[in-house]
Amino acid sequence: MNITGNTVFIPGATSGIGLALAERLHTAGNTVIVGGRRQQLLDEIAATHPGIDTVRIDTADAASITRATQDVLARHPRLNVLVTMAGIMRVEDWANDTDVLASAEETITTNVLGPLRLISALLPHLRQQPDATVITVSSGLAFVPLRATPTYNATKAAIHMFTETLRLQLEGTTVSVRELVPPSVATDLLPGQRDSAFAMPLDAFADEVMAILRDRPDAPEILVERVGFLRHAEARGEYAETIRALNAADPHGR
Repeated sequence: MNITGNTVFIPGATSGIGLALAERLHTAGNTVIVGGRRQQLLDEIAATHPGIDTVRIDTADAASITRATQDVLARHPRLNVLVTMAGIMRVEDWANDTDVLASAEETITTNVLGPLRLISALLPHLRQQPDATVITVSSGLAFVPLRATPTYNATKAAIHMFTETLRLQLEGTTVSVRELVPPSVATDLLPGQRDSAFAMPLDAFADEVMAILRDRPDAPEILVERVGFLRHAEARGEYAETIRALNAADPHGR
């Protein structure tokens, strides 16, 4: 993936990592379409970031994905990059709380079914482009579990393995498949995470991601240095120690 000259659709980019990358990709010379559920936020982005297009999409709703992707393709027939950014993270206590299943199912719908539905909807179009990219978004927690967020961890592990397999299936086509693996970043994904001393500053994360996209355009995984602690724990032979360190960092492992 070249760092410029693309048409990029980023569902779930009205705040946090998604919006930070959308801004930088637009500045780098890409056409960017931001998707999100809340129209007010989309209107604010369109007003404050001239040139960034927006579309309303609820990635937990299959019908909304169908409508939004059709709308995006009608307006941007040269779309060649999809970043499946949307996701939710919730604290769950399966040991003591008998009412966790509904929240877990919502997390799975957003974090797993959402990306799969988006890729399914857009892959036929992307395969017709001379150079296209799918970027999924997993997490360092796909590789080392955080005690407080079991379903989130599981969904990100699922996205990692789906990405690995999709890359195998699309080998030899015009579509490359890459995986963005964030560490804890100072956003509002969890209450208090924005102010956590453990979280990587958002601007520093987004800037490092852009540098990786520029300098290593063919790297299958987009790994900022800070996430290596989690991503490579098992390979280092320090898996158990890393679990203990992660979960001792603060109550949410941030």
